[in-house]
Amino acid sequence: MTNSVIFDSLESVLPSDGNPCRWRLVTDGVMGGLSDGTLTRETICNHLALRMRGRVSLENNGGFLQMALDLSGDQSAVDDGAWQGIELDVCGPAEEYAVHLRTTELSRPWQSYRQPFKVKPEWQTLRLPFNDFVAHRTETPLNLGKLKRIGLVAIGRAFEADLALSGLRFY
Repeated sequence: MTNSVIFDSLESVLPSDGNPCRWRLVTDGVMGGLSDGTLTRETICNHLALRMRGRVSLENNGGFLQMALDLSGDQSAVDDGAWQGIELDVCGPAEEYAVHLRTTELSRPWQSYRQPFKVKPEWQTLRLPFNDFVAHRTETPLNLGKLKRIGLVAIGRAFEADLALSGLRFY
């Protein structure tokens, strides 16, 4: 296993403890959609976790819930070029979610670099290589020297989302 750097271990009670950036819930309501959810800190199977729960609705051109983390407090870029990918500790009912990356080079809110992942009801550690992220609605290649946001997203179909995250690292 290669070395990794912990970006958020979620060990602090408050989202901002030890990290100037904050996790936040973003819904399709920013575009008129009707999905709704919550983002809470909970202990799940002995792991302090960030938990996103809610209803993803396709009504009114909707279709997503997202727990998002801006990587710098001032919206500037973070250089993640020294790392191979993102490592997540996740659990939840068996569903598919996605990680969306945004860089300072993307100007439209629907643009991102995406990689799907599946969760299980028990805690698991997943590694998502940067090389496997696919550009969405952009032709700009992923520039890891300009990374600004990571989002874990329930998207694209109507379902009850329930995703818990207990750690996020670059490896």
